Amino acid sequence: MKRVLVIGAGGVGNVVTQKCAQVPEIFEEICLASRTLEKCENIARNTKRPIKTEKVDADNISEVVELIREFKPDLVMNVALPYQDLSLMDACLETGVHYLDTANYEPIDEAKFCYKWQWDYQERFREKGLMALLGSGFDPGVTNVFCAYAMKHYFDEINFIDIMDCNAGLHGHAFATNFNPEINIREITQRGKFWENGEWIETDPLSVRKEFDFPEIGFREMYLMYHEELESLVFNIKGLKRIRFWMTFGKEYLKHLDVLRNVGMTRIDSIDFEGKKIVPLKFLKAVLPEPSSLGETYTGKTNIGCMMEGTKDGEKKKVYIYNVCDHAECFKEVKSQAISYTTGVPAMIGAMLIMTGVWKGEGVYNMEQLDPDPFMEKLNVYGLPWVMKDIKI
Repeated sequence: MKRVLVIGAGGVGNVVTQKCAQVPEIFEEICLASRTLEKCENIARNTKRPIKTEKVDADNISEVVELIREFKPDLVMNVALPYQDLSLMDACLETGVHYLDTANYEPIDEAKFCYKWQWDYQERFREKGLMALLGSGFDPGVTNVFCAYAMKHYFDEINFIDIMDCNAGLHGHAFATNFNPEINIREITQRGKFWENGEWIETDPLSVRKEFDFPEIGFREMYLMYHEELESLVFNIKGLKRIRFWMTFGKEYLKHLDVLRNVGMTRIDSIDFEGKKIVPLKFLKAVLPEPSSLGETYTGKTNIGCMMEGTKDGEKKKVYIYNVCDHAECFKEVKSQAISYTTGVPAMIGAMLIMTGVWKGEGVYNMEQLDPDPFMEKLNVYGLPWVMKDIKI
C-alpha cells in the first residue's frame, strides 16, 4: 500500500490533496494533517475519494514522529510553513521516510531564507538512504526544471536566466495576498538580490523594475526580487553569468504595501499591546483575507516562465519556456485560485516521481539536479501545460 502524508491544510494543501486523490494507483492512501483539524476535514469533504485526517503540530517533532509511525507513509509532503521545514526533516530522519517541500527554510525571527540550513542535512539523509526533495512548487520548482530541461535539450551552456512571475488576476479585494500573508510580505519587503559574474548584488526592495509583454496577458511592470531558486541554480547550471528573478505587482497592491510598511504593520518583531506581546505582521495576517478563500471570485491568468540565453554548437541561442494558468479554471477543478494550483500540482508530481522510483537518490536534492523529462511530461498531463519558444537574438 502506497501512502502519502500531507502536512498543511491551506490553499496548497487543498490542491495537493485533491490532485493526489486523482491518481489512486500511485497515492493509494492519503492522510492530511494540520494544526487545525477543521481545515483538514473541510478539504476532505471536497475530495472525491475518502482520505484520513489528523491533527498535528508541525513544530512538535515528537507529535509528527508519532503520526508518521501510526500512518506509515512512504513520503511526507510538507506544504505547511517554511518555518517548519527543519522539524519535519528531523521527523522524517527519525522515522526513515522520504521528504518533500515547496519552499526553503526560513527562521521565524528573521526575514531571511536560504538553503544552507537544509543543505546541511545532506549527509544525514544520505546515511539513512533517504531522499529529501526541496522546492517542488512552481517558483521554486517548475522554474528549476525549466532551466534543467533547457540545459539538457537546447544549450551547451546557459549564460543568462531571467525568471519572470506574472499574476494578472483580479480577486475583488482592496488588498490580499495569494499565499500565506506572513510569508508573502516577508518575502516582498526583503532587499532584492541577483547573481552576476560570480557575485551577489543587492538592491533596495522593489527598486529595480522593467516592462515585459507576457503571452496571453500583455505588458506588465515587473520588479526585481531575491528568490530561493537563484541560490541553487547558480551551482547547477553550466556557464551561468547572470540570473535574476522578477515578479509583477499592481499599483494598488504596492500602494497598500507601502502604507502598511510605513506604519509598522509589516514588522516581524514583537511589540507590547494591552499587556500582551504581539507581532504586527501576524496580526495583519489575521485580518487579511485567507488566500484559500480567494478562488471563487478570481478571474484572469498567471504566466510564470524562464527566459534563457546561451550557446549551442558554438551559436548563440535564446529560448523562453513558460506556463499560463487560468484562475477560474483552477477553481472549477479543485476550488482553488491559480497561485495555490501552480504550487500544489508540481508538489504532487514531485511526490509521484519519488513514489514510483522515477526520481530516486540518497541525500538532499534541488529540482534541477534530477532528470527534467518525466516532470515536464507530467506537467502537460496534470494541468500545467508549458510552451517553449525560440527567441530571435
